[in-house]
Amino acid sequence: MKLNYRNIKYPRLEFKTGELLLILPHGKEPKELTEKYSNWINDKEIFIKNALAESKEKKLKNRNINELKKLITEFINTYSRELGVHSERISFREMTSKWASCSKFGNLVFNTSMKYLPKRLISYIVFHEMAHLISRKHNAKFWEVIKSKFKDHKKLERELFVYWFRIKTNY
Repeated sequence: MKLNYRNIKYPRLEFKTGELLLILPHGKEPKELTEKYSNWINDKEIFIKNALAESKEKKLKNRNINELKKLITEFINTYSRELGVHSERISFREMTSKWASCSKFGNLVFNTSMKYLPKRLISYIVFHEMAHLISRKHNAKFWEVIKSKFKDHKKLERELFVYWFRIKTNY
């Protein structure tokens, strides 16, 4: 478990890298938070242990960046028509904690590590980010848009988690 003190009002628990990170306001004790959320922490630890084990079996694609950009651009063009939205700008860069992002200005950024993913997962990530052009938050409206195309989105989210460990831990 890692501790990180920041100038924030509310504490958070994160497992993005596979290790528990407590982000606390200055002066807050970690024991209170870990005791309060011990069930959640245990569930996440089991999930991550299983995802790490499963990640060893995943085969990675070997696309170059230009192939990735072409594939993502094709998905963006398709989903722009389907959803009736467009992005202001598309860029690519290495990201340390997520597959992609959508800014409040409609700019889409994609993680270059997506080049290792199967095509279906790339498709899902692009659709997910473009759904944020309709609804910024992961609210009911957002998930309705996602379900309209990917009824198995929970399975895909889990698979992305497994691939994240496969790519980032370099098994």
